[in-house]
Formats: sequence, structure tokens, C-alpha cells
Amino acid sequence: MGEMTREELISRLKEVALLEGEFTLRSGKKSKHYFDKYLFEGTPDVLMGVARELAKMIPEGTRQIAGVELGGIPLVTAVSLASGIPAIFVRKVAKDYGTANLFEGPRVEGVPVLIIEDVVTTGGASLKAAKTLMDAGIEVSGVLAVLDRKQGGEETFKEAGVDFRALFTRDDIGMPSE
Repeated sequence: MGEMTREELISRLKEVALLEGEFTLRSGKKSKHYFDKYLFEGTPDVLMGVARELAKMIPEGTRQIAGVELGGIPLVTAVSLASGIPAIFVRKVAKDYGTANLFEGPRVEGVPVLIIEDVVTTGGASLKAAKTLMDAGIEVSGVLAVLDRKQGGEETFKEAGVDFRALFTRDDIGMPSE
């Protein structure tokens, strides 16, 4: 698979994952547009294009990335492959059997992790994931997202002192503000 330009990637994302209709977002907000992360994460050329672009945005010196179940797992795996940086997989709730781990995968001890996120609306779910890791004694260097819906996420992270960047905003992919 050859590398896509940013414009080609936006076009493919819109074609594959931008839906129109009546939707309720995780934040509880209503929307006429929905960016279905599972549709792009399950489409190899689009996932690879997104992973390559996110890998370019990872701050120099980052030695560990993390994805939160469920949507963050295929995404962080692809970014790990594109960047060569080890990934951990964060559970929303620690399992109550076996190792009872909150996260899985090869932890690089003593280094902060960068959370790789799919879609950020208000930032609440991502910030919760960051706090889960911090409560487990893991420093979080920031959050890197595929899409910022521009509905308060950037402000949420700023208030919490968490570095936040997004590959695309809702404007980039042609989602009207609602």
C-alpha cells in the first residue's frame, strides 16, 4: 500500500466513516454527523494511512504509547507498527481474573506514555483514561487523536494540564458544527 496524501486520506475517511443521520454521542450530545471509528479502523488502507500520519506526530523521545479498549486497540497497534514504538492496551476496568491487570502488553518501566485516541468530543473519556493510568503510577505525556470534533476536548485537556493534539478536526473532514 502506497502512502496517501493528507487530502487522499481525508477523502477516504469521509467516504468510509463519515455518516449522516440522527446520532447521540458518548457525551450525550446529539449530532447529525457521526464519525464511525470502527469503519475506518477496519479498512486497511485507511487505518494504515491514519497510523502513518499519527506516527509522524508523535513527539520525539516517546518510548511508549497506549490505546484504550475498544476503539483505541486496533489504532494503537497500527501506530505501533508504523512507528516502532511499543504499545500497551488499557482496560476500562481491571480484569478480575488471571493477572488482574489494568493494562496489557510490554510496559517500558519508568517512561511516560502517550495515549493514542480515535475521536475526541468533549475529552471526558480520554481524560478518564489518562487519570486511570496516572492512578496506576504511570505518567501520561499527552493525548494524540485522529479526530477532534471541536466540542470542548481541547479545553478539557488544557484545564487538566494534558498535552493534546489531533490529526484532523471536524472542519478538516467537512463535519458541520452543530
